[in-house]
Amino acid sequence: MGNSSCRWVFLIGLLGSIGLALMSGTVSGAQQKRPPSAGPNSAERPAPPAQRSAPATQRPAPAAPDPDEYRLGPEDVLDVFVWKEPDLTTAATVRPDGKISIPLIGDLPASGRTASQLQQEITKRLSHFVSEPVVTVIVKQFNSFTIPVLGEVRRPDVYKVSRKITVLDAIALAGGFTEFAKKDHVIVIRKSSSGEQRITINLKKYLKDGTGEPFYLKPSDVVFVE
Repeated sequence: MGNSSCRWVFLIGLLGSIGLALMSGTVSGAQQKRPPSAGPNSAERPAPPAQRSAPATQRPAPAAPDPDEYRLGPEDVLDVFVWKEPDLTTAATVRPDGKISIPLIGDLPASGRTASQLQQEITKRLSHFVSEPVVTVIVKQFNSFTIPVLGEVRRPDVYKVSRKITVLDAIALAGGFTEFAKKDHVIVIRKSSSGEQRITINLKKYLKDGTGEPFYLKPSDVVFVE
């Protein structure tokens, strides 16, 4: 083979190598500019939903004491609730000695106190064992709730009741009115911390047309029918 033929073969090979190099560089540059493919693991996951904070649990507010409230006595049945303390929640009956028994506390006087006063005393004593106790005392059964019903009724007497009753209920317990009773002039004598109050009730109108609200009696009330 002549020198000219060798030279042409060499030039053709050199041009081929340069072309391949240029093509390789172009492809490489294109690959570098192409953004990386998003694989299944690299997909952007949605942010987890924000967790809601649990609402703050509110403690029940203790009831304000009422000086004219019912005074506890022997055989009254009480429900004593201690918030979030089921082992301390209990039912208690006022004993003949005027005391009740409460878990952790033991015996404490109840007779002569109102439910609110007893509630405050139990709260105070339980605070030595429980952090910020919230106590509720409810009179479940008024076994020492007595109502004298006197005057023009068929069976005047002192009646023991176990629930709230109206003045008409009390008169029914006493056998109803006599024929001489003034149904429009029934007197309820009510004692309170501010003194004695006389309340006149017209039951004649209530019995006739049912107008007016029922009049509920309180402990220590006296019903007198003229």
